[in-house]
Amino acid sequence: MARALDLAKQGDKIKGASPIGCVIVLDGRVVAEGHNEVGLRHDPTAHAEIVAIRQAGAALERDELRGATLYSTLQPCGMCTMASIWSRIDRIVYGVGRDDVHRMYFEDRHLDTMNFIRDAYRKDMPVVAGVMAKECAALSYGPDDEPPIEEQGNI
Repeated sequence: MARALDLAKQGDKIKGASPIGCVIVLDGRVVAEGHNEVGLRHDPTAHAEIVAIRQAGAALERDELRGATLYSTLQPCGMCTMASIWSRIDRIVYGVGRDDVHRMYFEDRHLDTMNFIRDAYRKDMPVVAGVMAKECAALSYGPDDEPPIEEQGNI
């Protein structure tokens, strides 16, 4: 998670990127990493997790990431959770959860994307929440903050 935090901090300094970091680890080594690049790439799918999953698939020359753990500074959104399911990630570990950040980070406040795992019959995919949560939360707007309108999405 410390490496994901470093990536998030790097993303915070790049115009068009944002402070969400992700690392994918397989067999004890980092096989892919990234930060959110949506504005940088003009690609709404370029979330940190998607960037890392694409990089891992290319590096490993395969479309399944069995045995891998995905570490993200922010609870994966619906798209990133489904990409984790489809890529057969074994485990998800994240820092700060959806209820601890501003609502703009998630597409629906009443739909917990972690339910996608249960609904996809992935009982074999454990999710660990709250790892370095305080440090991860410091990179995002809190639930009661008022982010600048130009930074708000999903609202």
